[in-house]
Amino acid sequence: MVRGFLAAGTAMVLCMSASAGAADDAQTVAAKFGALDAIEDISISPDGTSVAYVSPTADSGTTVMVIKLGEGVPKPIVAGSKKERITDCRWATNARLICSASLVADMGDQLIGYSRAFAINADGSEIQQLTPKTNSRSMELLQQGGDVISWYTQGAPNSVLMTRQFVPEDQTGSISASIAKGLGVESVDTLTMKRARVEPPRAEAGEYIADGDGVVRVMGVYPARDDGYLKGNVSYFYRQPASRTWEPLAKVTLGTNAALGFNPYAVDSAKNVVYGLDDKDGFAALYSISLDGTLKKELVEAQSGVDVDGVRQIGRRQRVVGVTYATDRRKIDFFDPQLRTLSAGLSKALPGDSIEFLDASEDENRLLLIASGDTNPGKTYLFDKTTKQLSELLPERPQLAGMTLAKMTPITYPAADGTMIPAYLTLPPGGSGKGLPAIVMPHGGPSSRDEWGFDWLVQFFAARGYAVLQPNYRGSAGYGSDWYQKNGFQSWRTAIGDVNDAGRWLQSQGIAAPGKLAIVGWSYGGYAALQSQVLDPNVFKAVVAVAPVTDLDSLRDESRGFTNFEIVNQVVGSGPHIEEGSPARHAAAFKVPVLLFHGDIDQNVKVTESRLMASRLKSAGKSVEYVEFAGLDHQLRDAAARTRLLSESDAFLRKALGL
Repeated sequence: MVRGFLAAGTAMVLCMSASAGAADDAQTVAAKFGALDAIEDISISPDGTSVAYVSPTADSGTTVMVIKLGEGVPKPIVAGSKKERITDCRWATNARLICSASLVADMGDQLIGYSRAFAINADGSEIQQLTPKTNSRSMELLQQGGDVISWYTQGAPNSVLMTRQFVPEDQTGSISASIAKGLGVESVDTLTMKRARVEPPRAEAGEYIADGDGVVRVMGVYPARDDGYLKGNVSYFYRQPASRTWEPLAKVTLGTNAALGFNPYAVDSAKNVVYGLDDKDGFAALYSISLDGTLKKELVEAQSGVDVDGVRQIGRRQRVVGVTYATDRRKIDFFDPQLRTLSAGLSKALPGDSIEFLDASEDENRLLLIASGDTNPGKTYLFDKTTKQLSELLPERPQLAGMTLAKMTPITYPAADGTMIPAYLTLPPGGSGKGLPAIVMPHGGPSSRDEWGFDWLVQFFAARGYAVLQPNYRGSAGYGSDWYQKNGFQSWRTAIGDVNDAGRWLQSQGIAAPGKLAIVGWSYGGYAALQSQVLDPNVFKAVVAVAPVTDLDSLRDESRGFTNFEIVNQVVGSGPHIEEGSPARHAAAFKVPVLLFHGDIDQNVKVTESRLMASRLKSAGKSVEYVEFAGLDHQLRDAAARTRLLSESDAFLRKALGL
């Protein structure tokens, strides 16, 4: 489940298992579901003999583990702290990895995010920073540590292509200071650290896309106003084969609605086309555009009633192999006939689960994949095409081994105007599914949607006896532009109306026992939970909001000082909905108790939003509890914090609902 705004122990636990049953107390169950995923990122070496993965540690840091396949003993090679988390680690060569770490710095009035890239040998030796260092003459902050845009560079087996943010230097008293500014691309040798400029820095460049041969073919330019704010549109340029001339490709407009225009995702060098998403009859569809100078545009795939939302790539050369979208479940249509046949066969071997290919050896004979579903938190496997063997590697959540999880069922329910709203209903295992304490759980975003699959929040509440309904209210992404409307803030009445109607449906069906209905949400979902009280304070009997937006003007102001301010400004908009759609301004309307959670280094929604809401509710004489987590971001990536969130939410709801 995606839980962000605008889009919410180490893996040495391989041998651990956890038995669970009716005798488990609330704290034990909360700890099992509050544990972080054992695998945050995973990749296979080019020769297919080793696997590296990033795993959380007990102190909320991260560690990179390497397994030599056939030996089966994971070895930690480098650790990241709670403040500087390692986010991903991929193989540059058979002996060397490139990893990225992120951190958030509190600059007083602003939280500033940084990323840094480093290279390390598979045995933990020879660690070197890949992100260029700044100095005392640097005139800007270097936030972007650089992204690998191609793992393959012809004739340079130890090198990768990386973006680089160039920062100008003060030239006073120096004849060697750099005036270069903007985003460029370099070829970086991961062994010698030698760098060669491939694309010069351009002040307004925001992204580059390389093809499978390691050639930069597409560039995105994000024009800015004189005050430094982005204008809210992107101009894309391309190169023909063997050319160094940039030619116009497409334009994309950002802002209030979903992005408009052809948005490129990947380049296929063999076909000499770029794949991207564009509108077809109000829905996103996948198109290809020829890069031979003709710009011939062809429809590759469209779906009825839902958006196509991406391409699937595989291997060291990031070969485009399919297209993905979500109906009741996430689906991948493979262009590659071999992968299509293999995926179908694996689905029969692992029935009931969704199969996703994560990585491949250079020859694509060894594939990493994950199988997961509503009652399966996820297991990673290695498939060997040569031997036809499927071997289980690592579980995502070993703490839940042996525990009966709840099935998630796609349903629809009627909104007040008769529109049928897609949703997912999860009922506690066993029982009739009637007369239960129930929760409506709106997703974050709002430019996101809920999908079928394992969800630790949903499964915890189901394990504690609650029915949970997740509505894909109007304002959600994935269902076309008409469904998205102006977005869930400017069209809040419709979105929150759909959320409240989800609660009314639970009651009308007898699923929710009288007086036993609550609402729980994270990020925009937290906003929806609070705003449900403003629209109709009589539907729910308790509100739990995690990292919620509480005032739309405050949300807008949080982006001042950042280049995306104008885009956020357009998303939030102006007019009566600012006052009417800000729950912190309507504390007097609340009739039920509220529980708030927030991390104090949240960059998505600042902690001041929850502080404001708590203060306003207290001043209005309302019942409110507020829990603030020090040093945690929007996702609350900490097992102890998530365990506390779950256990205290459960206790709060049981008290409020009289359970």
